[in-house]
Amino acid sequence: MPQDNSPEQETDGALESVPSTDRKPQHIAAAVLYAALVLLALWVMRDFIPAVAWAGVIAIALWPLLTRLEARSGSHKRTTLVAIALTAAVGLLIVLPFVLVFAQAVSEMHDFIAWLREAEATGIPVPDFVAHLPFGSAQVASWWQDNLALPLHGSPAMKALHGDAVVTIGRRFGTLAAHGLVVFSFTLVTLFVMFQAGPRLSCNLLKGTRRAFGSHGALLAVRMAAAVRSTVSGLVVVGLGEGAFLGIAYLVSGVPHAAVLGLLTAIAAMLPFCAPLVFCGAALWLFAQGAAAGAIGVAVFGFIVVFIAEHFVRPLLIGGSTRLPFLLVLFGILGGAQTFGFLGLFIGPALMTVLTVLWSEWVR
Repeated sequence: MPQDNSPEQETDGALESVPSTDRKPQHIAAAVLYAALVLLALWVMRDFIPAVAWAGVIAIALWPLLTRLEARSGSHKRTTLVAIALTAAVGLLIVLPFVLVFAQAVSEMHDFIAWLREAEATGIPVPDFVAHLPFGSAQVASWWQDNLALPLHGSPAMKALHGDAVVTIGRRFGTLAAHGLVVFSFTLVTLFVMFQAGPRLSCNLLKGTRRAFGSHGALLAVRMAAAVRSTVSGLVVVGLGEGAFLGIAYLVSGVPHAAVLGLLTAIAAMLPFCAPLVFCGAALWLFAQGAAAGAIGVAVFGFIVVFIAEHFVRPLLIGGSTRLPFLLVLFGILGGAQTFGFLGLFIGPALMTVLTVLWSEWVR
């Protein structure tokens, strides 16, 4: 019987008949074509790369939990339910703080509008704490009298905030908010797809990495994933811990809305050395209300908590599993944030891990 030769078989036979010296230009041309197609695909999806990167960071952080849950599920339907549940939990944990802050802001909006109308008509009197400042009190009081103590509609400081500037600021804020919402939506969709793929995705990624870069490349990818996971643990866990301790301090010292302010402190504490912006603001509010002891207590306690968390707990969580020195952890977090924004907080330590592994291989 005649054999049915498919186009693939004919192509393979044609390649086998080509001398090895002639295949080298073909391999080079194929590599160039593949690289060009990959770069073209990345350029097409360039606006969605941040969403994919965020989904990858979250998936790496939750991958041990996913594998544990999938081992108990067993069926494809249950795997999909696990992916839906984890994605919904991530979305809720991200959205809930913003919802709480927004709800609190709306509840306070009526009082704020009334205060703003009164200030516009009569001005804002100089606070009592200005006279007790250790230095610069006369200059601050003079500036306040010239710009804020007068009715705000005629104040020189308020004239700079004309209608066009307010509209421009509002438009930019709306654009950033819409962009963030789009990125967040695509992040959740991508995260669900990654969770649904499960261990097959990680297995294929490791197989592709090993095929492209060898066993050392696969080991490097595993170390980078461990660095991202430990960085998420260090930033999130330490941030929540700082927010909890300082929330208790707010409650004891009499700061209003201590729970919401503690949540804001936790979010700020996920960024290195940003928590003082929140608790120092609370301390200034207490000082303005005449509670000097409470203000000093919140400030001192806040700096102690931040010092312990930033210099001992966070480097131990981030550098412990990846064996990164404290200095490289610090460079990775701060340099990554400066280069890639908030996403760089997680990418930076992973890149420092690559540097450490390559150095260890070089000097071995």
